[in-house]
Amino acid sequence: MQSNGPVPHGERRTSTPAGWLRWLPGAAMLRTYQAGWLPKDLAAGLVLTTMLVPVGIAYAEASGVPGVYGLYATIIPLLAYAVFGPSRILVLGPDSALAAPVLAVVVQVSGGDPARAIGVASMMAVVSGLFCIILGLLRLGFVTELLSKPIRYGYMNGIALTVLVSQLPKLFAIRIEDAGPLRELLQLGRAVAAGQTNWYSFAVGVGSLVLILLLKRFERVPGILIAVIVATLCVTVFHLDSVGVKVLGSIPQGLPAFSVPWVTDADFVRIVLGGCAVALIAFADTSVLSRTFAARHNHRVDPNQEMVGLGAANLAAGFFQGFPISSSSSRTPVAEAAGAKTQLTGVVGALAVAALLLVAPDLMHNLPNSALAAVVIAAAIGLFEFADLARIYRIQQWEFWLSMVCFAAVAVFGAIPGICLAVVLAVIEFLWDGWRPHFAILGHVEGLRGYHDITRYPHATRVPGLVLFRWDAPLFFANAELFQERLLEAVDESPTPVRRVVVAAEPVTSVDVTSADMLRELSRMLGDRGIALHLAEMKDPVRDKLRRFELMDVLGDDKFHPTVGSAVDDYVSKSDIAGDAGHSNE
Repeated sequence: MQSNGPVPHGERRTSTPAGWLRWLPGAAMLRTYQAGWLPKDLAAGLVLTTMLVPVGIAYAEASGVPGVYGLYATIIPLLAYAVFGPSRILVLGPDSALAAPVLAVVVQVSGGDPARAIGVASMMAVVSGLFCIILGLLRLGFVTELLSKPIRYGYMNGIALTVLVSQLPKLFAIRIEDAGPLRELLQLGRAVAAGQTNWYSFAVGVGSLVLILLLKRFERVPGILIAVIVATLCVTVFHLDSVGVKVLGSIPQGLPAFSVPWVTDADFVRIVLGGCAVALIAFADTSVLSRTFAARHNHRVDPNQEMVGLGAANLAAGFFQGFPISSSSSRTPVAEAAGAKTQLTGVVGALAVAALLLVAPDLMHNLPNSALAAVVIAAAIGLFEFADLARIYRIQQWEFWLSMVCFAAVAVFGAIPGICLAVVLAVIEFLWDGWRPHFAILGHVEGLRGYHDITRYPHATRVPGLVLFRWDAPLFFANAELFQERLLEAVDESPTPVRRVVVAAEPVTSVDVTSADMLRELSRMLGDRGIALHLAEMKDPVRDKLRRFELMDVLGDDKFHPTVGSAVDDYVSKSDIAGDAGHSNE
């Protein structure tokens, strides 16, 4: 380790690991590790442990597996991410956003068998890990960007509601069947009305929830740890377990063992779909959180390596009796506030949790389930997004209602169908924007440089015999026919007989085979009418595509112009036109 002082604030490390080390950012980091960071990483790791234990147990219960497996899903993934993860400060582990989709698959496939539930959850982690690693190696880290912000809000609001509702029965100490958020609320309401509530359990849970929410405003105060300690002391001192308050009970002593998860006669399609779904959710959260903290500390994070790191952590969780994990928006700030400098903080936290399992597993025997439910409910409340949705409603109502549809799908049909619908809606939204893009006929506006939309500037003058047509989107199969229709309409509606059409192609960022064939047909149709088709401001990569699609023999190099103005000048020089409208103003 180097002994030189820490990097000054604002200075960026620009060296990139070479060779195989670029796939192991944690190992590469050790080559530049500074001795002055060690005390801070050690202290931050021990502080982080106070969050890792109660949160890990709570999210395991919320995911449908025994609490100790939340600790298993904390230890090994943290160690794996410390080696493969690019972010120096990110903390991974069980997460509230994944609880609902994991629970949905576990409940439906395991049939209520705890051992089978663990196998199903571990298989989902393996699928999730492989999915992330493959996407990362293929450099497809951008895939989560396909979900627009309103769709992500709708999905996460649905997840938050699902998680919150799933924990309410534990708060009331009432057992109900898993049937989706709305039906579960109805079952819970009937059970409460029938007097089935254990009010001692309810008091402990609500008290814990209030304490967590009150202490949340103080960043350096471990509110979750304080709440679970107080709840555990109340159960111990007042013997609340004897009056029906359910507790965590004994935790098996020892560390998770390596095992290949396999469940016979399982619904493997559901497990694979669930694993891929949680992978997308996990990476969407992880990429945003990683970029946020990297920018704050003036580091750069490769999204593809981030996907590999997340995949390695999930793969490790699956093979060591864990379940799908993600980055944590609650534990990462704790590590940062405690002074974490590198991935070593996560390693210290993992080793401390392992030591707890080896030395004092019964320390949490009297931890009440309702307090664990309060931890998850507090996290679910933090997932809700209302303020920005109100802004979206104000500025673009149709995207707001798109978000509401996604939210309703998750709330009614569940997390896995919900994310499938979210992806479908995202694709439809993308296609709709490209299918019916804006287009314009351009003219010269006195006093303004360039050529402008005549619908915005009704007094714009047009060059006689020339149609300047702009298409504000890529050309692809879904809008190729519309492009042809709109351009021919512009020709038919021209106030003077048309001799040339110039397509202002600067916004056209791509073409495909369908649109290239359309351009070939359009050129022939216009040629039959004595009209020449020209293009201006087309980007070189798009022009290269047209050459590859064998269009240059049809269009000809002389039909391409660097600017709209040069295209107008070329037309004017070859025509008997005079006047202001016939001169370039660029």
